[in-house]
Order: sequence, then structure tokens, then C-alpha cells
Amino acid sequence: MLKVINVVGARPNFMKVAPIVEAMRRRASAFAPLIVHTGQHYDEQMSDAFFRDLGLPRPDVYLGVGSGTHAAQTAAVMQAFEPVVLRERPDWVVVVGDVNSTLACALVCAKLLIPVAHVEAGLRSRDRTMPEEINRLLTDRIADLLLTPSHDADENLAREGIPPERIKLVGNVMIDSLFAQLKRAETSTVRETLGVTGEDYAVVTLHRPSNVDERDTFSGILFALERLCERIKIIFPAHPRTQKAIEAFGFYERIARAENLHLIEPLGYLDFLRLYSGARLVLTDSGGIQEETTALYIPCLTLRENTERPITVSMGTNKIVGTDADVIVSAALEVLDTPREKFSSRVPPLWDGHTADRILDAIQGMRDEG
Repeated sequence: MLKVINVVGARPNFMKVAPIVEAMRRRASAFAPLIVHTGQHYDEQMSDAFFRDLGLPRPDVYLGVGSGTHAAQTAAVMQAFEPVVLRERPDWVVVVGDVNSTLACALVCAKLLIPVAHVEAGLRSRDRTMPEEINRLLTDRIADLLLTPSHDADENLAREGIPPERIKLVGNVMIDSLFAQLKRAETSTVRETLGVTGEDYAVVTLHRPSNVDERDTFSGILFALERLCERIKIIFPAHPRTQKAIEAFGFYERIARAENLHLIEPLGYLDFLRLYSGARLVLTDSGGIQEETTALYIPCLTLRENTERPITVSMGTNKIVGTDADVIVSAALEVLDTPREKFSSRVPPLWDGHTADRILDAIQGMRDEG
């Protein structure tokens, strides 16, 4: 039996770890999963609600590192995680995504010679001003098993000189959570509560520092939303970081004046899934939402200059529009002026809801080969 520590640190990690832990529980004779929550992001709505919605058991270990600079947070996770690894002596540690906890826990294991599997390996934006890009690059250099969501990720790793035996194409584990929870999400009444049942509406999410911490950039995006809400109702669940920026920049009054722009508190996973799965259009700077909208054939505009998920553009519904207000508005109007049935997209290979089982097969395969 393999003892496996599964690390979660921030909200997107929960959707990736949930199906992996569930698959391990189904294979109880082969896997003994532990969940370590680093506490990198902690908020009742952003963390606890996600554990409830996704059916994850309570974390076996909660490190409670909290916020801080990138250096301070990474160091705090390493200091708190090392004793856990020394105590538990896992056979494998699974890290997911590209947050500071991902890199920090991988570093601890590399120094302790504990095998690390990186889920969502090989994604590249080629923008090193993004902290996530640094986390991706370094984690992939030191992880023992690189579990990729798409062929372009395999190609990125091959170009970087990663030996092919460390690379396994398994598909997108986020889509496992998405498909598993769609039916449950139908019980949510969030659309009725927000008054968008039976009508077209758009959903916006913003959280990246480059968008919400820069006043001029945030103001430009908000200007685009003010123009678009003259055409369509917009629901804007605001991340805690985004709420702080809105308050600091004095944008609350401006948003209140926009009649069809509705700022709301963050939503739990099921409510948010129910909300955006019925949207006519999604505008976001999130990586995961680019993938989920592709799987659901929902037009998505990414408010960034690049994406580490280019397959959502080449095969899916995603379009990179940056942060210029005119470009955002033009792209959004093009979507709204195009009948839904005219959108053509494909779901990438292996985005089928069975990625978690392929991940476990790959880990077992590495053990057998070893």
C-alpha cells in the first residue's frame, strides 16, 4: 500500500485534489491518502465551503501558514511541511497546480528524497513576471513524475529536456470535478436568488495581482464592464483580494452606479458552477475557468495577455483579450452578436472525467518500474 500526502493550498487546488483522493479511497487496498492543507489561502467561503461542496474529508493536517510575501509564504510552508513529511514518511507526495505551496512542498520532498508527483505539469505562459510561472518551472524540474493535462504540456517539458519517462499524459483532473459535480450543482438556487433564470447574463471573476492591484488596469477593466452591462446583466463574485482593491481604490460607488453590474460575495463551488454553467459569456483571469468553460462550450474571454492553457484557445471556447477596455468590449459584443449554435469548439483529449484514475495508474506504474 502506498501512503500518499495530497497537498492543497489555495482554492483551485481543492477541485484538483478532490477526485484524486476519492479515487484513492476507491482503491483502499493500494492507497492510503492523507490531506495536508497548508492554509496558504484561508477564508470560510474560499476554503471550508469547498471541502463541503467537493465531498473532501477534513484535512488530516492543517498548517495554517496564512498570507505573506512570496518569499515569506514559501518559507513558512516549507518550515511547517517538513516535520509532517518526517513524521509520516509517505511513499509519494502529490502537489497540484502552481501556487506557492506547490513549489514549497516539492522542495521539501526533493531534499528529503521523497518522490513527488506534479499534477498539471508542463503548463507554460512564458511570462516570468507571473509568480505562478516560476512555481511551475521549478516544480517541474524537481518532481519525479510529471502528470500533464494536454499534449502541449508534454511538448513544453520535452523542449526543456525533461526525460520522457518522467512525463505522463493523464488529462485534466479539474474536469473530473466539473463532471462529477454538475448534477449536484443543479440543486443550487443561485440563479433564482440572483434573478438570472431564463435570461442571458455574463459572469466575471478577477483575482490576479496584475489586474486588481494596479489601479489603472482595474479601472480599465471596470470601464469595459460598465459599457457591457448596458447590453447584458453581469454577475461579479468578488474574490477577497478583489474586494480589498475595490475598497482601496474607491470603486464601490462606481460599481453601484452601473445598474446591470452586480457585485456579490464569493460563492461556494456548487453555487459558482451552477451560476457560470448557465452564462452566455464568462470574463476571467483564472486559469481553471478557461478549462471548465471549454469543457462546457461556454464562450470565455481571458483578461490577460497570455495563457498557460493555450489548448483552450486552439481547441476550445477561450479567447485572450488582455486588459484594454476597447478590445474587451469588442470581443464581448462579437460573442453576444453570434448565435450560440455558431460557436465551434472541441474538448481536448482525455478531458473525460477519468483523469484521477490515470494519475493513480501512473503513480503505481512508477513504483512498479522502480
